[in-house]
Amino acid sequence: MRPALFSRSASLGTPLLLAFLALAVLGLAGCATKPPASDPDALADYQQTNDPLEPTNRVFYAINNGLDTVILRPAALAYRYVVPEPVRNGLHNVLSNIGSPVQLTNDVLEGKPRRAGDTTMRFLINTTVGVLGIFDVATKWGYPDHDADFGMTLANWGVPEGPFLFLPVLGPSDPRDAAGFGVDIAFDPFTWVGTGPNKPGWKAFKWSRFGVGAIDSRERVLDATDSITKTALDPYATFRSLYRQHRRAQIEQLENDHRSTSPDWYPPPAAPAAK
Repeated sequence: MRPALFSRSASLGTPLLLAFLALAVLGLAGCATKPPASDPDALADYQQTNDPLEPTNRVFYAINNGLDTVILRPAALAYRYVVPEPVRNGLHNVLSNIGSPVQLTNDVLEGKPRRAGDTTMRFLINTTVGVLGIFDVATKWGYPDHDADFGMTLANWGVPEGPFLFLPVLGPSDPRDAAGFGVDIAFDPFTWVGTGPNKPGWKAFKWSRFGVGAIDSRERVLDATDSITKTALDPYATFRSLYRQHRRAQIEQLENDHRSTSPDWYPPPAAPAAK
């Protein structure tokens, strides 16, 4: 799963390839049977769920759940047990700081200059005063973090989400967010840096970023996902609902951000003197 439950961690091209292969399989896979018009209640539920590929999605959910049970969850538990919380928070902050170029690009494309200013200030402050992003000093100085990815950018410009998808490795998604995930990888400067055959250091950095990001993401939702798995009658349906709620909340927060474009670090104009 993704942190909070479903934010994206640092990723490389291999998960993206798996995602597009999954989309190809989904296009050929069986779909859920649409209820007849004679059953309006079932038809309304089908349309509200918007999960026509549910049989295939549930197969991918089972695969992901198996991989999580065997690999990712034990790794996250070990990470929580071995690494102290302050160190885990520092690593999470570093990963977030490294992702600032992608965040800034989407802020600009979303037409939100104040958000772009916040992201720029966060990167400058946390990279310097925050010691390469280990400490989130910017939040304390009045520049809070916010979500930004190309799926949100598309939503901000009116692109519909489409049917629900559950993709291998990536988990809950939809066509808009799956496409946005690929674009975000293209936006990431580290996708293009160190691609030559004689740059093992950069390759090691990329894989380390991916591995630490995946474990960090999983560790931050251990309690929430364990609770859902144990208590939900249908965990798949619960994750589907929570994913959509989370994404809609992110998009609503973006759309409702109508702050003036004058940055906070400029003093407001003085009020005219009373006569």
